[in-house]
Amino acid sequence: MTMNSLQDSDSSIIKALRGKGYKATPQRIAIGQFILHNHAHPTAQRIYSEVKKVYPTVSLATIYKTVQILKEAGLIQELNLEKDKARFDPNMKPHAHLVCLQCKSINDCTGSMISEIVDRMSNEADFSAEEWNFDIFGLCSNCRQKKSI
Repeated sequence: MTMNSLQDSDSSIIKALRGKGYKATPQRIAIGQFILHNHAHPTAQRIYSEVKKVYPTVSLATIYKTVQILKEAGLIQELNLEKDKARFDPNMKPHAHLVCLQCKSINDCTGSMISEIVDRMSNEADFSAEEWNFDIFGLCSNCRQKKSI
């Protein structure tokens, strides 16, 4: 992560917060930084436990409110791949998620093949896809190895 990309993300976080009438407190900026630089698709509870290490007085309510602001600003997306356990993704470009049914890890899958599939399906249905989510459920390599032992 370069210094410029950190400054850009901080600027985006501050702009999103102020745009909704909230102060850009160090806690809220830390929440935004953790989400925007974490590609493991963290839950609100995971964000809370990590930010609390640096800001012990941060509340879970602040986590949820900040996440909502970042979603509304288009900086993150909410993934509802498990019942009652939202995860957050800073990758706003169209991509697929590979979701492990055992360890619950989520990995982004990008590439032209997925876009080609969406384009082909859209063309065949005479449909113009504006947004899409593509989630594939299975077992990651680590869980497959554990299962075969």
